[in-house]
Amino acid sequence: MSLKVYINGTYFDKQDAKISVYDHGLLYGDGVFEGIRSYGGKAFRLNEHLKRLWESANAICLTIPISMTEMTAAVNATLHENGIEDGYVRLMVTRGAGSLGIDPNRTSDPQVIVIADRITLYPAEYYENGLEIVTVSTVRNHPAALNPRIKSLNYLNNILAKIEGLQAGCVEALMLNHKGEVAECTGDNLFLVKGKEILTPSLDSGILGGITRDVVIELARAAGYTVRELALTRHDVFIADECFLTGTAAEVIPVVKVDNRPIGNGHPGEITKELISSFHELTRN
Repeated sequence: MSLKVYINGTYFDKQDAKISVYDHGLLYGDGVFEGIRSYGGKAFRLNEHLKRLWESANAICLTIPISMTEMTAAVNATLHENGIEDGYVRLMVTRGAGSLGIDPNRTSDPQVIVIADRITLYPAEYYENGLEIVTVSTVRNHPAALNPRIKSLNYLNNILAKIEGLQAGCVEALMLNHKGEVAECTGDNLFLVKGKEILTPSLDSGILGGITRDVVIELARAAGYTVRELALTRHDVFIADECFLTGTAAEVIPVVKVDNRPIGNGHPGEITKELISSFHELTRN
């Protein structure tokens, strides 16, 4: 069965789902998006994702042409239309078609696109044995230039860092901010464990406030752990007892080596394993 893609209230077969080549989303990466997991046919933390989508749109002066209630219905209907139970939703809003110039006032008809598909996860051995990641030279976008809290269609900053990581033989890469502090990975947020404390870069470190990040903070605090959001450096990473990443697709995944240095004992840590289990219990039961 061909997947159906939602565009502005109409479903199209995957191969027939098209937008204008003059759309500013294509020409300039001018738009916003969200990646959302579904479990048991239900979009996980959909309200939080939509809130972030609207905030991203407001930050770039983009008016989403439907209401949040209508967007909720579109996401749920697209999952149902494609028979997706455990999968992934890509929700996009573009500026719309315009001229070849960058003037957004010359655009019209913003496009609302919902894609529901199966999810490709990291291989199981990465969760069992942990990831090895590397710090890359590509710096996270300066907040005064393009705030990383805006989830825009222009993802070149992350892609360039991803290329560096892949060239070093790593599927994920650690990015620093303009101050040289730890920010986040190319598609995931980063956490450290030191003793019984869980540490993660604060929002003003130049990160995207991840939905899964927020869920893991909730789970950790509910389990009695102290979670601190603060400025971190590579030194903090190297001396951590444990390290793990969180993201919509990755969920919670351990990191056992950074820049060829083992983290802790070089194996996934007990607190990381506990949070993975808690996350699975929340999403799969």
